[in-house]
Amino acid sequence: MADTFPGLDTLNSPAQKLTAIVPHDVNEIDPLPKGIRCDVGGTVALRAVGSAADVSITMIAGEVLRVRVKFVRATGTTATLHALA
Repeated sequence: MADTFPGLDTLNSPAQKLTAIVPHDVNEIDPLPKGIRCDVGGTVALRAVGSAADVSITMIAGEVLRVRVKFVRATGTTATLHALA
């Protein structure tokens, strides 16, 4: 199948990769995603790229959060997530 948009990858373009997020209390998400998708709803303890502190949010299954997330903490996270890169 031919790619009619080769090399086009901006923050606003669709994700080209989905990778499972394994929450960890000190490891950063690498590579830095465009956003995250919730597969199984629950709480997410995260820190956005430009933030100095963590926040906890509740996500429902299928929800997409268009935030560049640097950390998803194991402590406080019950949701199952994928990174959109």
